[in-house]
Amino acid sequence: MQINSYGPSAIQSSHTSSGHPASFQGPQPLPLTQHQMALPPGPQIPPPANNFSGLCAQSSLPNMARQDGIPGSGLPNPNLQQLPGQTPGPGYHPQQGNYGPQMAGSQLSYPGAFPGGPAQLSGPPQKRLDPDSIPSPIQVIENDKSSRGGQIYATNTRGQVPPLVTTDCLIQDQGHASPRYIRCTTYCFPSTSDMAKQARIPLAAVIQPFATVPQNETPLYVVNHGEAGPIRCNRCKAYMCPFMQFIEGGRRYQCGFCNCINDVPPFFFQHLDHIGRRVDHYERPELSLGSYEYVATLDYCRNNKPPNPPAYIFMIDVSYRNINSGLVKLICDELKTLLDKLPREEQEESSAIRVGFVTYNKVLHFFNVKSNLAQPQMMVVSDVGEVFVPLLDGFLVNFQESRSVVNNLLDQIPEMFADTNESETIFAPVIQAGMEALKAAECAGKLFIFHSSLPTAEAPGKLRNRDDKKLLNTDKEKTLFQPQVNSYESLARDCVANGCCVNLFLFPNQYVDIASLGLVTMHTGGTLYKYNNFQLNSDSPQFLTDLRRDIEKKTGFDAIMRVRTSTGFRATDFFGAIYMNNTTDVEMAAVDCDKAVTVEFKHDDKLNEDSGALIQCAVLYTSISGQRRLRIHNIGLNCSTQLADVYKTCETDALINFFAKSAFKAILSQPLKAVREILVSQTAHMLACYRKNCASPSAVSQLILPDAMKVLPVYVNCLLKSSVLTGRPEIPTDERAYHRQLVMSMGVADTQLFFYPQLLPIHNLDLKSDAVPAAVRCSEERLSEGGAFILANGLSMFLWLGVSTPPELIQGLFNVPSFAHISTEATLLPDLANTYSKKIKSIVEHIQNQKPYTMKLMIVKQREQPEMLFRQFLVEDKSIHGGASYVDFLCCVHKEICQLLN
Repeated sequence: MQINSYGPSAIQSSHTSSGHPASFQGPQPLPLTQHQMALPPGPQIPPPANNFSGLCAQSSLPNMARQDGIPGSGLPNPNLQQLPGQTPGPGYHPQQGNYGPQMAGSQLSYPGAFPGGPAQLSGPPQKRLDPDSIPSPIQVIENDKSSRGGQIYATNTRGQVPPLVTTDCLIQDQGHASPRYIRCTTYCFPSTSDMAKQARIPLAAVIQPFATVPQNETPLYVVNHGEAGPIRCNRCKAYMCPFMQFIEGGRRYQCGFCNCINDVPPFFFQHLDHIGRRVDHYERPELSLGSYEYVATLDYCRNNKPPNPPAYIFMIDVSYRNINSGLVKLICDELKTLLDKLPREEQEESSAIRVGFVTYNKVLHFFNVKSNLAQPQMMVVSDVGEVFVPLLDGFLVNFQESRSVVNNLLDQIPEMFADTNESETIFAPVIQAGMEALKAAECAGKLFIFHSSLPTAEAPGKLRNRDDKKLLNTDKEKTLFQPQVNSYESLARDCVANGCCVNLFLFPNQYVDIASLGLVTMHTGGTLYKYNNFQLNSDSPQFLTDLRRDIEKKTGFDAIMRVRTSTGFRATDFFGAIYMNNTTDVEMAAVDCDKAVTVEFKHDDKLNEDSGALIQCAVLYTSISGQRRLRIHNIGLNCSTQLADVYKTCETDALINFFAKSAFKAILSQPLKAVREILVSQTAHMLACYRKNCASPSAVSQLILPDAMKVLPVYVNCLLKSSVLTGRPEIPTDERAYHRQLVMSMGVADTQLFFYPQLLPIHNLDLKSDAVPAAVRCSEERLSEGGAFILANGLSMFLWLGVSTPPELIQGLFNVPSFAHISTEATLLPDLANTYSKKIKSIVEHIQNQKPYTMKLMIVKQREQPEMLFRQFLVEDKSIHGGASYVDFLCCVHKEICQLLN
């Protein structure tokens, strides 16, 4: 295996005179397979702190080896541009490309170096490891964009590694599911469980079965075999797919999953061509594509009856605070226009979804909005201990038919409760009531609950304030993430059994116990939204955008997912907004385009290199029009007896998704300290195993990272520093429970941005181009006093302004003359007619596009108080909560690797 040595000589040759890694024109560029950095021999590095939240935080690294006296070794420029002809410093160069062969005669002699070999840089120690010499996530992202962006990616090869999730490209399904639907932690599984144990690389797939595909990609084909239904293997029940092999002239087929020989049903028979492929191969989606849908027959429906279309029930907390803040009126006004936008199938005139309305405080109010009524009628249920639905006819209605009655009701609700002084609320009975209503109507559906306080009224699910900072960093800390009372667990189970998904919009101004309130939402595939200290004027846009997007989302209802595999391995663990009654069926009361389920696989036998590892994910669900369907995604991975093949095809972004979800699940049962230590140790093990088995021999002081994992340490460090894994009194418990819940259902793109935010410089934009500026690394070193930057992580967005931001930029953006005049109260940029303002607005829209949550913009001025909040997102730096900087963490991992190797 070729190792590129990172002495100055090795790098020099790859640069053209502009200092950019232009595609090197020399003879045969060497494929870059791994990264080397010279760190001093292990023992010199300060030992990590015992408490892993302050991971190595105190080591200031006086003894990092960084060679002195090399021209250009310090790159002070935040944009990493080199001067022409300047030699980058030794170690890892920021602009990573495929390096050409080394220039003869340019080899400098270092202790232990040999021509073309790993240079050991053990010269005089410098004060600190230069951040530019360690792997950069931005560089990895930009390299992938330049090599694969804007191209067609065809899924016609088993085990190929897709473009990164941050790269825009056009995906063509040619037999394996698009990476929009399935991404894997590695696209080549180790052949044996012994190899898997040795490498400790999790074998997992992140499946987003309803992922949104862009307009220019083909939507899924729907296959309809009429009453015969989908064709399945008799033994393992896998669905017909490109992995089935037709034999005996097309009369039978061998299942790719369990090898069982099945007869082809007469209606499905077709002759084979000269290479043994059916002549109708390309006309049938289920034979030629990785993803498609089947229309399901009555055998796949509840009670063997076709399902009814789903219903949406809006349940509004009308206690004193919500009425007083104007929130109730805001919701009612918005629903009047929103109900026209309920999702519908492409070919339908109007939506088949029916709607119902409930308000509540200490009691429940149901409304009859039947189309023939002159006025809506209210029915009060005050026995919240035994909730029943007081009316069937007239509760769930078609909005188009009952429009005038519904609009009448929405006008009346804010007035009806205008004089209320009721401040106590119930919560569990609200969910119970919604579920009973759906059950009585024999349909699946979603509850939209708008709630703002801890439910303290006497009723099932009543909660007390149990927030206790004394539990932090003790063995009892895990209880803060568990529900306070058992009733929410059983309520979640009943909701799933009845296809009732709960979407929760929370408006807290103090502790509301999200670990308890959010539990039903989590297990039913719902979405949790939270708006702290909601202010009508500043927070309405964010809330209304979230509500609009949620109502319009394409969703599958009353869903059940099964993941089948070929022989030799099986799915063992599932993480997501799901419920599991047994070990194989993943149940989701609903599943939308943003929800992903992460599935871990384990060996139960040896895998065969020829047949590979095949995965089929089938989701049985009810569509928005009430049709029962099966959505099938198939993907084939390679298998190898060589560990190097496994490392070569890893996907760091998928690994981080897996590590985050498994750690966030583990904190329910283990102390945080143990969970953090496991993460560090597993990272070190994966890298040590590579070093030992796949890298060419070199001194232990060399940190060698596999190319596909070179930014794994920075991402793991971001995960360790996340609020969920940091038990600090400054971080509200609800905030941690909220982030934990959100991450559990995220796909790969969302976890990537959440753990490593995007930081975009906007002070030197090319106003003529449509392009979004390239991001810079998330570190204070990249900020400049004369600069302006946007930072976004999918939940928060900041506009940071340096003290000497150019006045023309300030005028263009805010319409005020200077830095001092900028108000940080605004949460939206003013609408101005100039090109600068329009360009920044389009960048903000681009960042917001396709993200599940609307990010509220916060304006931060350098050296003012709110900057503290902004700095927590500069994830490469040492955290104010004691988390290590990226440089320190890398040394810490290197030390662990050295210990493992010794």
